[in-house]
Amino acid sequence: MADMPVATPPLLQMRGIGKSFFGVPVLSEVDLDLRAGEVHAVLGENGAGKSTLMKVLAGAHAPDEGTITLDGQELSFGHPKDAQAAGISIIYQEFNLLPERTVAQNIFLGREPMRGPVIDRRAMDASTRELMAQLRVEGGIAPGRMVKRLSVAQQQTVEIAKALSVAARIVVMDEPTAALSPHETAALFDQVRLLVGQGIGVLFISHRLTEIFQIADRVTVLKDGRRVTTVHTAATTPRELVRLMVGREIEHYFPPRGTDVEIADVVLAIKDAGVSGYLQGIDLELRAGEVLGIAGLAGSGRTELAQAIFGVRPFDAGSMAVEGRAVRMRTPRQAIGRGLGFVTEDRKAEGLILGLGVRENALLALRGLGAWLRGRLPRRASVPELARQVDLRTTNLERDVRFLSGGNQQKVVLAKWLATRSKIFLFDEPTRGIDVGAKAGIHELIRELARSGAAVLMISSELPEVIGMSDRILVMRNGSIAGELAAGPTEADIMYLATGEHEAQVA
Repeated sequence: MADMPVATPPLLQMRGIGKSFFGVPVLSEVDLDLRAGEVHAVLGENGAGKSTLMKVLAGAHAPDEGTITLDGQELSFGHPKDAQAAGISIIYQEFNLLPERTVAQNIFLGREPMRGPVIDRRAMDASTRELMAQLRVEGGIAPGRMVKRLSVAQQQTVEIAKALSVAARIVVMDEPTAALSPHETAALFDQVRLLVGQGIGVLFISHRLTEIFQIADRVTVLKDGRRVTTVHTAATTPRELVRLMVGREIEHYFPPRGTDVEIADVVLAIKDAGVSGYLQGIDLELRAGEVLGIAGLAGSGRTELAQAIFGVRPFDAGSMAVEGRAVRMRTPRQAIGRGLGFVTEDRKAEGLILGLGVRENALLALRGLGAWLRGRLPRRASVPELARQVDLRTTNLERDVRFLSGGNQQKVVLAKWLATRSKIFLFDEPTRGIDVGAKAGIHELIRELARSGAAVLMISSELPEVIGMSDRILVMRNGSIAGELAAGPTEADIMYLATGEHEAQVA
């Protein structure tokens, strides 16, 4: 973290920012400042106002009240281009890149260097290489490479390079590590430190508290559209930040397993299974009442494993049995009929229909089975009960889910699978991109499912979550299971298997 003196005058000051939509206040009298060469984290539950505040700064929303001052000069942004021209660049969680264009074309989109009437591609490529060198990208990212061919971490780097290319003085990062592995996160933090070393101020939004304490100098906490406090990270604790965000104490980050939980018979058994080009030699047993964690680096095959079990990308080798009965799971419909539920890692693209209401989304899986005709579809009165079970924070079940916070959207996905009364649950990144309060609720729901006798397979890139929630952990590497760990391992134990160090020791 940068060692910034307290007396450093702010590069940015936002004072008394207020914003309402359709008469509903979203921000009220919010103050925020940022110093040059500082990482300032912005924390809060989903719906606390973080994204709206950043969109006000970016010129996407005009504030109803308040002022924005940059280097002592009050500014008013009528369009995002105005904010960009002032040196403010925002990297959203969902990247603003064109997959069918090259790295160089994305970085200089709309600002291409010209040689007479034509684009000077040589100059554009040379400038791209300079930006990559400035970010010390290992191996470099070729200017002519198509963005769709890049990993998530590489696309993140392109976004940072794009910010540097417009001489940004302030860079906002919205959940920049949500889809990154620990190694990729460490590389991103190195790039952030390079930015602050050049005097750039960074506003950093993340729900991962461990990251805040690694990278941020100060933290501002928002709740219900208001600023609660701003503190130096060295002067606070994760527990205190959680209390400030949710307005209450959360006694445990992860609910205790309890001594009364009975891990019973094997309900899912997979033997020597594979998917050509993705998985090989998968041996796995999942028992009723158990939370089986799946860990591994990005690209290790974790998601592909869940997809194969659920029939999205079926196994083409080996065998699988559900409750002792051999099955060939060819489609998700078949998997649902066998009592499986799958909470995918991308709730917006794969778990919900954003233009439909809460009620319709909660019944999607049952409708897909044609359960209405078979009398399995719950009555309208039972949907509120599903909402209660997942602690859904909305009073209108007809409201489109696109208007819900990320945590509430995830709860609707959970309600959808609770409606099917599944016996086996596959959770892929169940708490990605949601706040600590919503996380605690989802963790308790997962634990309650296990207590009720369901079997849970949980994939997570957050090692503390895997460790805190799992009765056993399987670690994947290169499409295979590298090893199994009993409950309560260290992060080092997991990374030892995930990185292949165990193989190196044997060799």
